Amino acid sequence: MPDLSLTHRMSAYTAWADDVMLKTAQQLSEAELSAPRDALFKSIAGTFDHTLVVAEMFKAHLLGNNHSHTARHRPEALPFSEVAQRLRSMNDYYVSLAREWTNAELAEVITFQFVGGGEGQMTREDILLHLANHATYHRGFVSTLLFPLKTKGSASDLTVFLRDVWPDMAAKIKETGQ
Repeated sequence: MPDLSLTHRMSAYTAWADDVMLKTAQQLSEAELSAPRDALFKSIAGTFDHTLVVAEMFKAHLLGNNHSHTARHRPEALPFSEVAQRLRSMNDYYVSLAREWTNAELAEVITFQFVGGGEGQMTREDILLHLANHATYHRGFVSTLLFPLKTKGSASDLTVFLRDVWPDMAAKIKETGQ
């Protein structure tokens, strides 16, 4: 296994921060999570589902497979409980990849087609960093949607992760190799 990399750290951050935000959202009913909102992806569940859709598309790109998505969102968002489970699983998948890939593998260029048209080329590392940045961007939307609903949640900032979570995680990985 390669040394701990920025890519691994950012993938682990994404998994942790998404989990923090999902736990905050889980305080609400499914109806509240799926309720129409004045937001790009129509609801809290829809915003999380969009993040999942993009992660699914890039997983297919990384595997050299086609995916069934024709847009950056589903025609109808999945129920929040399913999105939460699948997003956590997807994040675990990406953390594992980021941890296992060597620097040479991270530098490999992947060619793919964007759903909006046109060819894309990104390194594996760029894809993983894009997914981290993308999830952070949309957690910001979710925070704005949750604020008026008076949910109580923890901070999901990178600084909090680096201070409170990463040191123990990195030490365990170095100690056990896992």
